[in-house]
Parts: sequence; C-alpha cells; structure tokens
Amino acid sequence: MTWTLQPASQFAAFASRWQTLNVACNASPLLAPEFVAPLLTEFGTGRELIACHERDGAVQALAILTPRGRGVWETFQPSQAPIGIWLHRPEEDLAVLLSSLMRRLPGFSLVLGLTQLDPDLSARPAIDARLRTIDYVQTAHVPLAGTFDEYWNARGKNLRQNMKKQRNKLEKEGVATRLECSTAPQDVAAALADYGRLESAGWKAEIGTAIHPDNAQGRFYQAMLEAFARRGAARMYRYWFNDRVVAMDLCIEGADHIVILKTTYDESIKDGSSPAFLLRQEECEQLFAERRLARIEFYGKVMDWHLKWTSEVRMLYHLNCYRFGALASLHGRLKAAPAAPAAPASASTAPPPTEKPA
Repeated sequence: MTWTLQPASQFAAFASRWQTLNVACNASPLLAPEFVAPLLTEFGTGRELIACHERDGAVQALAILTPRGRGVWETFQPSQAPIGIWLHRPEEDLAVLLSSLMRRLPGFSLVLGLTQLDPDLSARPAIDARLRTIDYVQTAHVPLAGTFDEYWNARGKNLRQNMKKQRNKLEKEGVATRLECSTAPQDVAAALADYGRLESAGWKAEIGTAIHPDNAQGRFYQAMLEAFARRGAARMYRYWFNDRVVAMDLCIEGADHIVILKTTYDESIKDGSSPAFLLRQEECEQLFAERRLARIEFYGKVMDWHLKWTSEVRMLYHLNCYRFGALASLHGRLKAAPAAPAAPASASTAPPPTEKPA
C-alpha cells in the first residue's frame, strides 16, 4: 500500500485522477475537481496536503488534509464544503487506509479525522479499538421518483393549502410569478450579482458572509459555477415577482442528483408570501418533469422547513482514527465527562454547518 503526499497547490496535476476516482465513488459534485480546486484556491491556507493512495498503478483513495494541532490531521473542511474532502473506493478497508495514512503523515500523528462524511458515499464503519464515529447532523433529500402530482399530494395539507393561498393572493394583486433557470457559463456573473444583492440586504450581510464579487465567497462561487456550467452541470434558479427577483437557488449536478448549495430570498417581503417556498415548489415540479435525476440533495442541518418537503433524512458523521487504542478510550472519556477540558481538535470538534434560510 503506497501513500504519496504533495502540497495541495499541485491539485491540477491530480485533477484527472481525482475525477476518475470520484466517478467510481458515486460522482458527488461536492467532490468533483471543479468544486475542490476553487475551494482550495480561495480558502486554503497553504498548509494543506493531497494524500494519494495507489495500488498497481490505480488510485484507490484521495484526500485533502490539513493539520489541526500537534499530532492531529483532518480533512479540509471550509464552511462552503458540505462534506469532507475524502474519496476511497468502496471495496477498500477504511480502517486499513487510515492507519497506513497516519503513519505516512508528517510528524508523529496521533489522530486523523474525516469530517462530515456522507454514509451514501462512505459507508459508516463499525467502531474498533482505534476507530470512533460521531453523529454530525441529519441531512435531507427529495427522491425524484414517480410524478410531481404524486409527490405533491403526499406533502402535508398545510403546505399544500398555504402554497395555494399564496398563489391566489399574488394573482389577485396582479403579481406575475416566474421561475427562470440559467445554466450557461456566461450567465454566472449576473446570477451571482442578483444573488449577492438579495443576500446583502438580509441577515448574512450583518455577519459578513454574503456573496460579493470582491470577496473570497464570491470568487469561489463564480469559479466553481462557471466550471460546472462548462459541462452543463450548473443551475442558477431565479424566482420573479413581476420584474423583481425575490428568491434564488444555486445548484450543481452530479451523475444522478442535484445539490442545492445556497438559497436566498427577499427578506423585505412581509405580506405572508414565502418566495423561497414558491420557488422550491416550481423547481421540484420542473425536476420531476425532466425525469433525468434521482434526487434533490439539501445537505446542511435538517430544519423544520426541510421536513415540509421530504421525510427522507440520513445522518452525516465524523470519523476519528487514533494511533493508539488507549488514546481513543481516553478521548471518549474526556468527551463524556461533564466538566472535561476541550478535546483535541479533530473531526469530533468540527463546527456546525451554516444554516440555509427557508
């Protein structure tokens, strides 16, 4: 078993191998080179490493790792990434992979953490003397099976009635609604400008996380969405009230699913309308009609509004691999103790995700 380590600045040299492995591992758009490369460019610190495991000339595992303190390494996990940057072929033994990688990392590593793993992409392993898994958050998805009418009739009565009332009210007031979906690379800059205007007028402007062309957030989304759009895998949804954009979704596609990365809406609308819900209803109807994708992925922490659209949830998890079984036991006891000191910075201490507004 051979692991090689290279500075993450060399990512372009690994892009082809990365894409091949991602396709073999369910082709998540969140682990595609088009997502990972701009993530590193805008949010990397320069300390990240690419870890590549090959056997008989074939790549079996790839990861972006970053040091988190003496003896602790983790997968690269900026807040813009819903899942940790880790790939491995499903037939590979994860415990063996991690143990061998830990011995290869610089210094004397004690803990290697994989953060925010999706069990649909990396099956949750059984714990052993040196492996521990920790629940992170539940995430939701909408299966695109059957027809939209079947899906919609299975939703709660309150949601269906509320949507109908909103549309009747808007019609009486002479408000024409429209869903627009942009997909071309040349559409990205204008879509992000509209998105930024909506977001900058809301709560995210107050905490400094709104998209803007001149900040790292804006540069990341522009580079990433343009890269996906060049292969027909980006969607930027706008929802209009007459000539006014009132809600938007930024989305990317994998082989059989679409991920809603970001949602924003006009927070100045206080008349009982929910532009984001109106957008979501028509967006779902369009995706069901296409009959091309298998599901819509929300990612992020499940909130009450998610459960109005689906009952399908699963638990994302962290995984820690310890060099010594005694260290795993000690860490577990420290976390269980009511007044315990802070645990080592590892996968189990990753911050919560940014919640997307309804």
